[in-house]
Parts: sequence; structure tokens; C-alpha cells
Amino acid sequence: MGVAGFRAVRAISPSYNKAMTTPLLTTKLLVPQPRPGLVGRPRLLAKLDEGAQRALTLVCAPAGYGKTTLLAEWAARQLAGTDAGGPGVLAAPRPNFCWVDLDQADNCPDCFLSYLEASLSGLPWASGMPWAEMAEAVPPPPLEVIFTALINDLHQLGLPVTLVLDDYQCVSEPAIHEGLAFLVDHLPPNGHLVVVTREDPPLALARLRARGQLVEVRADDLRFSLDEAEAMLNQVNRLELGSQDVARLEQRTEGWVAGLQMAALALKSVAETRPADTAAYVAGFSGTNRYILDYLAEEVLRHQPPATQAFLYETSILLTLSGPLCDAVIGIDGCATDGARPPSQQMLEELERANLFLRPLDSERRWYRYHQLFGDLLRARLEQQQPVRVAELYAPPPGTRARACWPRPLPRRWPRPTRPLPPTCWSGWC
Repeated sequence: MGVAGFRAVRAISPSYNKAMTTPLLTTKLLVPQPRPGLVGRPRLLAKLDEGAQRALTLVCAPAGYGKTTLLAEWAARQLAGTDAGGPGVLAAPRPNFCWVDLDQADNCPDCFLSYLEASLSGLPWASGMPWAEMAEAVPPPPLEVIFTALINDLHQLGLPVTLVLDDYQCVSEPAIHEGLAFLVDHLPPNGHLVVVTREDPPLALARLRARGQLVEVRADDLRFSLDEAEAMLNQVNRLELGSQDVARLEQRTEGWVAGLQMAALALKSVAETRPADTAAYVAGFSGTNRYILDYLAEEVLRHQPPATQAFLYETSILLTLSGPLCDAVIGIDGCATDGARPPSQQMLEELERANLFLRPLDSERRWYRYHQLFGDLLRARLEQQQPVRVAELYAPPPGTRARACWPRPLPRRWPRPTRPLPPTCWSGWC
């Protein structure tokens, strides 16, 4: 569906009039205020400053990596007239910030455009918003006419304008993606779009990279370094942990910001009630911690369809994952030799695009692994819910190199396997 498709959806949508008459939730248009006690991230603020000179900044990472928190801090600095250089360093010229916090209800062209119009309405337009008047017409003109008018109005305005679309992963309507791509492709030099999302949007990212019009902030950028982890744990949360304990938590969480914060919350409780157990708690910290478990279950797992959840659980026993190996583990007759990608390979690539705590181990998208805490959670749930299935999954074919990919021997408390895994295409996997 192209731009014409977006136009057609808006023309026939029965929700159009409703979108125009239902009151908007104004709190979704507020620029978030930075929370007190933040860990300074000048390297990322500088990257966002760089992105302000391009058409699009993409901030893309799984839940809990501090995406919105980082953007709130950057927006506050920009609005205060400072950049990553610190207070007193002028960011010229000061931008106008427009913010939309999206949710599932906005996965509709009319609702999306209504919030877009509302977020931009606060700009100092010289003669109203002709593009908005077009959008409110019934029936509306073609979308390219509306967005062309918006682009022309932005250019005529002349002032720098930054539009932030937060939680863009809530949008799946192809018409909205196509309309946004049209806007990005034709933004004037004073316009800048920031998309904050948990998964890659279906925009022409490769083309924007090639044109030098895209700056990306991803999970690898957002992970806390050892120094940042120490600052969060000891300076912000005042835990007074030793360097070894800080390093152990940073390694275990892989710099995941929410993981470190929940570790800090748990350690505060331990320090108040059982201070002598602090070191032991750090040593045993895992994804089965109740704070971690609740967060990942609520923010990640419950949003996945049953087939995806089943794949995550059953492949979590592997230290490293590949398409053919996952096929064998979950009982699919994979290892296709006709050039077609096996089902598990497609699933792995989809999980990577969705940022479901899956890390690629090579540049060819052949090998992956789960984030350590996410893997802990998946294995714990698999053990609780399907103990017999666990026994089957932990039984690699005897005498094969695949045994090296399994995390540990079969625990004695689990039932013995009822079937061996198919000995197909094991050569060269591990």
C-alpha cells in the first residue's frame, strides 16, 4: 500500500469523524520531564545533537533500555538552549519540540493524524495551519496533498522543529508507515523527526543511511558501560558496592538499564534487612529475580503471540541459536538444501527485528543468543510449565557435536526423554 492507499483508508474509514470529535488525551502531547537522579550520558546526547542535523533519528531498543528517558533529557537540554557540551553551551538555534506518545489506539490513520495535528498546533505559525484545515475537511483530500502542505508550511515557518513519535512500535497500519515515509523523504532542512520504538519501523532505513539522513541509537549504544553502572548503583542508589560486585551485575545484566535498576531495588531491600547477604545476592542475581521476572513477563512476553512464546521457551535451552539447530530442537525437519530458509531461521530474523532480547553473533544472521536474564526467565517458565517437554529438549543426539550447544546436563529431577532429536545436519553447527 502506497500513499494512495493511505488516502483510500482515510476516505473510507468509519472512524474518521469519530477521530475528529473524540477529545484527545493531551498528556500524550507533553514532552516528558527528566527524572531526578539520572546518570549522565553525554556520548548519547552528542549523538542526538548530531541527529538533529539529519532528517531522521531512530532510537530503537528493547523495553527498559532508557529510550524515552534519554530523549526527555535531550529535549530538556535543547529547550534550555544547551547541548551535550554542558550548561552554558548554546545549541543554536533552539528547536521547537513536538511530542506524541503513541499507543495501540493510534494505530488508525485518522487518530494518528489527529494527534500529529495537535502536537504541531503549538508552533508559531504565521497564518494558521493550512495543512490542518485540509486534514479536517470531509472528505479529506489525498494524503500527499495534506503532507505537501505540511512540508511547505514547515519550510515557510523557518524555525527548527523536532517531532518525536514515542512508542512507534504500537503502529502496524501500513498506511501510516507509508505516510510517514513520504514525510521523511521530503522534510525541509529545518524539520527533524525522531522515532522511538522497540522494533525497526518499515521505513526506507537503508536508503536514508546511504544519503546520510539517518542517525541511529540502538541497544548497543544504550547499554550502560561499567562506569555508568557504577554511577547508577553507588551514586544514584547509594549502595556502596565494591568494584567486583558492580562488574558482576554489569556483566550479568549486559548493561540493560532496567535490569540494573531492578537489581538496585532488590539490593536496597537486602541491605536493609540482611546486609551480610549482599555479596551472595549479587553472585546469584538472575532473570528469575521477581522484579526481573515481572517486568519481562509484563512488558515483553505477554505481547507475543502463542507461537512466538512457544519458540522462545523451547529454544531458550540453547547457549547459541541457529535456524537448523532450532529446527532440530523443536522437532521441525529443517536443514533445507533447496536454498529456502527453514522456519526457525525466519523466526530468528523476526525476533531480531522486533528487538526481543536476541543478540546476533555474526554479520551473516546465522548465529544468535538470548540476553542472559531473558534466557533465565524463559528456562524457568519452561521448567515450571512443561517439565516433560524440558526433558526431551535437553537430549541432543548422542555422539554429535551439537552437545556443545546445550547449556547443561539433564537435571535428575526431570523425567527422562521420551524421544531423541533427529540426527540431521549436525555437521559444522557448533
